[in-house]
Amino acid sequence: MYLRSRDKTLDLTTPQVMGILNVTPDSFSDGGHFANVDKAFKQASKMVEQGATIIDIGGESTRPGAADVATQEELDRVIPVIEKMSQHLDCWISIDTSKAIVMTEAVNAGAHIINDVRALQEEGALQAAVAAGVPVCLMHMQGAPRSMQTAPEYTDLLKEVQSFLLQRAQVCIKAGIKKDNIILDLGFGFGKQLKHNFELLSATKQFVTLGYPVLTGVSRKSMFGQLLNRDINGRLAGSLAGALIAIQQGSQIIRVHDVAETIDIIKVLQEVNSFN
Repeated sequence: MYLRSRDKTLDLTTPQVMGILNVTPDSFSDGGHFANVDKAFKQASKMVEQGATIIDIGGESTRPGAADVATQEELDRVIPVIEKMSQHLDCWISIDTSKAIVMTEAVNAGAHIINDVRALQEEGALQAAVAAGVPVCLMHMQGAPRSMQTAPEYTDLLKEVQSFLLQRAQVCIKAGIKKDNIILDLGFGFGKQLKHNFELLSATKQFVTLGYPVLTGVSRKSMFGQLLNRDINGRLAGSLAGALIAIQQGSQIIRVHDVAETIDIIKVLQEVNSFN
């Protein structure tokens, strides 16, 4: 299985690490740390050196309760970083946004993937993604960031998440996006209670068998904080365990804050698997 964008091809037969780069003042884990071009570029360079093949750039926090960000402000945050990265780094660049204009401008600036927590449902987003002609990542979310963690419930969690993702994938294919360019994200922490997150993690393989690449993003999330009674700075072990479980079940892209440590667990797993 491969992803293709412009002149780049990404081999998904081995797990790929997507490094998280939030150029925001208020993201739940690293808000404000990389909120200027030089700091953001330095962090991106570090993650690429550590082994990340994709850098996911976000200019609007989607943490629970997050406020909306004006389009121009989001553009001002992400476009200069994407331009500098595309000129100086050999990696895939992903734009984490739900806004059509930001998608278009980001791809024009050098982005290779559109990563949308709202699964291209916002006004003009689907059309922008089709016109961009790059891979897209569709995520499941119940509700919206401001309210998604207000007692989310499901009648049949796995069925409902799968149905939503497949329906959105079909909409994208019908609109003109190639099936091979669609990635699915189960949306850990987005309208999910603790039990929902771990049930989804345990069922990752079920989603992998749908025939689309699966991106797993559990890094430093509250599911580990709640289970282990750890704050943000104490969730590395839980995050690595979650990443390992996802990889063992076939997830092809792992979205993380801690790139070097994730690369280490992948190397250990690959070494063990080499004897099988």
